[in-house]
Amino acid sequence: MHSSSRLLCQIHQLPPKPLQFPATQAPPSSILRRELTFSSLLLFMIGPLTPKPLRAETLVITPDKATLPCVDKIPEQGKQAFLDVSINGEPVGRIVIGLYSEDVPSGSSRFSDLVSGAGGVSYRRKEFVKIMPNYVQHGGLRYYGGDADIARKTGTKLSVLDGLLAELDKQNGSCVGTKNVAKTVSIIVKDPLKPPPKLTLVARKGKLELGQEEVGTDPNGTEFVIATKDSPELDVSALVVGRVIEGMDVVERIGRVETVKDNTTSPYFRAAKLIGDKRAVVAERGFNRPYSKVVITNCGLIMDST
Repeated sequence: MHSSSRLLCQIHQLPPKPLQFPATQAPPSSILRRELTFSSLLLFMIGPLTPKPLRAETLVITPDKATLPCVDKIPEQGKQAFLDVSINGEPVGRIVIGLYSEDVPSGSSRFSDLVSGAGGVSYRRKEFVKIMPNYVQHGGLRYYGGDADIARKTGTKLSVLDGLLAELDKQNGSCVGTKNVAKTVSIIVKDPLKPPPKLTLVARKGKLELGQEEVGTDPNGTEFVIATKDSPELDVSALVVGRVIEGMDVVERIGRVETVKDNTTSPYFRAAKLIGDKRAVVAERGFNRPYSKVVITNCGLIMDST
């Protein structure tokens, strides 16, 4: 009895041996069984992991008509305008412009009236005043002088831009991408560099009230540009009214005329403009002006004969 008790004590003092499983047999763990079951299901779903050869695929996107650029198109048969141009008195050719009469009725009507002289004033004998790397700009009509007097007598309102501004907002909201692409003709209806109105104190009926004073003048909607290259910088200020369908070589000839060098990067010019030196403002107006006299000698409308 005494020896049996001693043997039992020795057995209880032995450290427990870990369970040994053959190398090919997994321990009976419920967690491991779940993992194996999930892995089998995953392999069943995705199939064997054999590499598939790469295959070149072409993604074809068919844009909706509403998302297509609505100014990079050929104008429909209808009203067309022509501009005969000379450089230093030498005729260089004719530019024919198709108008987007249905898309921008106010803008195209404004341009065609100024080309035809319907209101007593026209682009005839008026000059191109700026030649930029991406476009050429015509000076349009002035607020003052003979053209303004004739416009007042005939009732032509040069400064009414409500319809043009509305069409510009609509064009920018509905058209995708750059609006002033190469060959487009646009009317300038905004000045993107014009500062906001100044707040001033105005005396009214013995009381001081806050008022707004306009700084500078808005365009009168008669200046126009012809893009020689895509010109996204014009989209915020110029309403596309047509497209050159003949005579783009004449436009490119205008674009090669030598101009006054742009010196806006000069530190002296920047300092002068920063302190409000009027000489800097006058100098800036002269930048990119052509040395040669580029004039519209004749202009008018070409009506569709069909």
